[in-house]
Amino acid sequence: MMLPRRSTLLGGVTLAAIGATIGVTPPARAQLTIDMTRPSFEPVPIAIVDFAGDRVGADIANVVRNDLQGSGLFRSISPGSFIQRDVDANAPPRFQDWRSIGAAGLVVGSVQQVGGNIKVDFRLWDVVVGQQATGLSFTSQPANWRRLAHIIADAIYKRVTGEDGYFDTRVAYVSETGSRSSRVKRIAIMDQDGANNRYITDGRTLALTPRFSPTLQEIVYMAYGEDRGPPRVYLQNVDSARRELLGNFPGMSFAPRFSPDGTKVVMSISADGATNIYEMDIRGRGTRRLTSSPAIDTSPCFSPDGTQIVFNSDRGGAQQLYVMGAGGGGERRISFGDGRYATPVWSPRGDFIAFTKISGSTFGIGVMRPDGGGERMLTSGFLVEGPTWAPNGRVLMFFTQGRGGPVGLQQVDITGRFQRSVPTPTEASDPAWSPLIPQ
Repeated sequence: MMLPRRSTLLGGVTLAAIGATIGVTPPARAQLTIDMTRPSFEPVPIAIVDFAGDRVGADIANVVRNDLQGSGLFRSISPGSFIQRDVDANAPPRFQDWRSIGAAGLVVGSVQQVGGNIKVDFRLWDVVVGQQATGLSFTSQPANWRRLAHIIADAIYKRVTGEDGYFDTRVAYVSETGSRSSRVKRIAIMDQDGANNRYITDGRTLALTPRFSPTLQEIVYMAYGEDRGPPRVYLQNVDSARRELLGNFPGMSFAPRFSPDGTKVVMSISADGATNIYEMDIRGRGTRRLTSSPAIDTSPCFSPDGTQIVFNSDRGGAQQLYVMGAGGGGERRISFGDGRYATPVWSPRGDFIAFTKISGSTFGIGVMRPDGGGERMLTSGFLVEGPTWAPNGRVLMFFTQGRGGPVGLQQVDITGRFQRSVPTPTEASDPAWSPLIPQ
């Protein structure tokens, strides 16, 4: 069997497409699909076989299972129910065996040691119609096996949903330890599934509100010195650990967020009895005030095209959401529901704005269109706040706390149907999702 390939070296990972084939005649339309725009749909049942050839193959398959199952869009079939046990990654499976256990898709793969690297091949078979749906081959260092598993899960997600995946990403968050009266808060970075956790601040300063650059693997965060002096804002590369001081901001009331091109940040600063929104050029360090109001204007966030900023303000008497031009001016209110609105974050797709809503003693995470229409709540609780978007704009992460309980991270999809906890080694708050990691 000939396998056509397009190989490119991307960040130390050689990736190639495995051509479909093996003597199977493609039908007019494959059926291994899911339409997430429909008001109701069932998760796709998928069987994932341990990858053959090396002991790490079982680990790769398990990460793929957990990624897909955790999205809420797939139902991983238990390996204990598999009928065909001797699955050859390079030959068609016995489709009837997989149809009989209810699988719509089948994932098979292999792992080989090649000159100090590992070569990982995988295929997704459409069991319903009996053809290969997609296939890829990777060569990389053995230490990258977990990342390869996430890339495979992304490829399957995209083939089935038509949407980009989000598994090959990181999350920055605030790790919290110690008593409530003597809290230690450090900035931590982990893979989106909770693996590979590491700390980028040491806990000697109070570090808060990490925010990822949309173009690079960099974050900005705010930290108070040991003397609890004015907050400082740092820019740090999460891979090289290179850190630089952006500035001291005595009146800062909300941490910076990046512009879509990564060249600027917006923040809110209190001065002379008012809190207004400012823009700062990262390289030139120049600042410019964007609002001029006696009210409290805070929590600004750019639209993905960089032309608008959403923020919350009490200029109308209650804390509501407003949208203005990226250079300031033209403010218009977009929230009109009961309660108070906070922490608005524009979806990477541009179609929704996520927010925290406070009604009495109840907090919730919701979304609305940029014009304020279509508001709907996704989840609520005693303390539920701080949404951040996955780069595909289909999943949100946030933090939550029960009465007197620990602080932790949760995920929910934009339908509100699928919610789950995100594991962290300590209590955790204020998550920030990265863009996809460059390959």
